[in-house]
Amino acid sequence: MTTEQDLYQLEIQLHRFNKLMGEVTRGSLTRNSFQPWEFEILLDMDHCEFDPRRRLEILRQYQRAVAKQMERGPGPPMKLSQFLEIRAQRHEAKTLRSEVDATVSVR
Repeated sequence: MTTEQDLYQLEIQLHRFNKLMGEVTRGSLTRNSFQPWEFEILLDMDHCEFDPRRRLEILRQYQRAVAKQMERGPGPPMKLSQFLEIRAQRHEAKTLRSEVDATVSVR
């Protein structure tokens, strides 16, 4: 059961995450104090590999996914690497379904 205090903490965490993402997308971190989970997210982002031309699009998708995650349950926000892994698995499953559908319709 989620208490009012838990909801308040989730809201604060989501606000901090959105602020962090704003700083990341602008390319300048304007503060020098971070929560441990924010630091972990920044370190994780530094190690993730994706097409630099799609950076902003991927970061926006990641931000929306975290907002959905935080609506459904407790934080902290998932890391970018987790998001990219989930995204790749969904793409793979979609491709496999398309191949199966194409095979079935040929018969």
